[in-house]
Amino acid sequence: MGIDQDILQSKFRNEHQKAIVNLLYTYNWVTERSKELFATEDITPQQFNILRILRGSHPTPLSTLQIRERMLDKMSDTSRIVDRLIAKGLVKKGICKDDRRLVDVMITEKGKKLLERLDLRQDEMDNILGNLTRKEATQLSELLDRIRNA
Repeated sequence: MGIDQDILQSKFRNEHQKAIVNLLYTYNWVTERSKELFATEDITPQQFNILRILRGSHPTPLSTLQIRERMLDKMSDTSRIVDRLIAKGLVKKGICKDDRRLVDVMITEKGKKLLERLDLRQDEMDNILGNLTRKEATQLSELLDRIRNA
């Protein structure tokens, strides 16, 4: 099915509007599929994003500002999400050695183990775009990059 049938709208102002509507609709569709996967580990997509950022920087801790700069969703309340991850024992905070006004955040062993379990499910994540060939996925990424670099 196409976007026309999915949202029961046959007329669009032009192809650019149709593409934007399709992009937003698809973003929400992908987000819902991702949420289902992360829910099995009782985390949100934003929490997953922070855990992956911290695993990538490990063993170097990051401040909440550095985490926010790397996040996919820049509007997220990073401090609140980190606090929830602390409550789950997935990350820990410490005082920054270089600037005592800053707080360092590090992933815990429990957080690393959670990501390892999700790593085993990478095929499920990849299958969200399973209708695309590798070449089409590359082309899609290039087109999305082009949109942002206009």
